[in-house]
Amino acid sequence: MMGDLAIVVGLGNPGPQYERTRHNVGFMVVDVLAERAGTKFSAHKKSGADIAEARLGDRKVVIAKPRSFMNVSGQPVAALARFFSASADDLIVVHDELDLDFGVIRLKQGGGEGGHNGLRSISSALTTKDYLRTRIGIGRPPGRMDPASYVLKPFSAEERKTLGVLCEEGADAVELLLAVGLEAAQNKLH
Repeated sequence: MMGDLAIVVGLGNPGPQYERTRHNVGFMVVDVLAERAGTKFSAHKKSGADIAEARLGDRKVVIAKPRSFMNVSGQPVAALARFFSASADDLIVVHDELDLDFGVIRLKQGGGEGGHNGLRSISSALTTKDYLRTRIGIGRPPGRMDPASYVLKPFSAEERKTLGVLCEEGADAVELLLAVGLEAAQNKLH
């Protein structure tokens, strides 16, 4: 994290029908961050995202939720980066991760998108994959269920019992990343 300002983007889909689905766990985590900071989201007309500005630790942070659907979230994210003159090193994307068991949180920078269309859209719009990621494990779909259907389903009753804790831990991971940087945060979290 190089600049004075960081942008933390939670990924999800807009609308009440998607509110409690697995694909919206990124929104849920950034909601926790905004609540902790005592700030509320408002429309940022130049980007197509809702943002909340705050201080987390020593950093000024723009917490954002694109108003576009997940698969086309790259344009609002790139518009935010341009507006706030932020580089990929100053961007943290919080997203659901099929390849991690439910409840597992991992941090990384760059790499592939693993079939995640939201990440693919962001990488394309930024013309780089080299941004920071907070990966929130939602697990693989059962049996032969299509992953695209699975991510749009609500969390199971069993998962909902610990979903609040998972979102708090996701917010903790973002704050740790902001405070100590990627390598130190990975060493502590992983």
